[in-house]
Amino acid sequence: MSKEFIDEREFELINIIGQELGSNQRDLSKLIDLSLGQTNMLIRRLVAKGLIRISQLNKKKVQYLLTPKGISEKLQKSVKYTRHTINAIGLIKDHTKNIFITLYNQGHRKFYVYSEADLTFLIDSAFREAKLEDAVVTDLKELPKEELDGFLLIGKENVELNGYNNGNYLNLIEEVAKKNHIVTGE
Repeated sequence: MSKEFIDEREFELINIIGQELGSNQRDLSKLIDLSLGQTNMLIRRLVAKGLIRISQLNKKKVQYLLTPKGISEKLQKSVKYTRHTINAIGLIKDHTKNIFITLYNQGHRKFYVYSEADLTFLIDSAFREAKLEDAVVTDLKELPKEELDGFLLIGKENVELNGYNNGNYLNLIEEVAKKNHIVTGE
């Protein structure tokens, strides 16, 4: 990776320029939600670092282009973000698998999952990896009015339960975020 560090806003601007989404500074400032002055400052900083260049098209129009160094930096940072995301997903899946194992060892055999689709896939994958004999998991599209005859795992934000299911539930988002510091990025 290059020795010069680029911050999040610079990376965002490099991505926008690389996709040719902004034809002028006003467009760029709208796309990254910064003032025109802040956008101008970012552009100047990226030019100084050799990550972008400005090409004069005519008296009033310029074109922003990524330099080979800018393309390389964009690629390296994208790979780093992708690796970080994959590692975070692995941590979440491992922790979820350990939750299943712990609950299974406490005697729970029926699990219900009330979750967003992407997280449901991850939870189901963790359950399969746990290889719990005689245990079943059921995905719920909505919470039933009556109590469930098993343990409820919640993978949605802002679900109020207030004693629902006799306390046999766990908010996976809160639990995993606490355990792995996913929310704070630590």
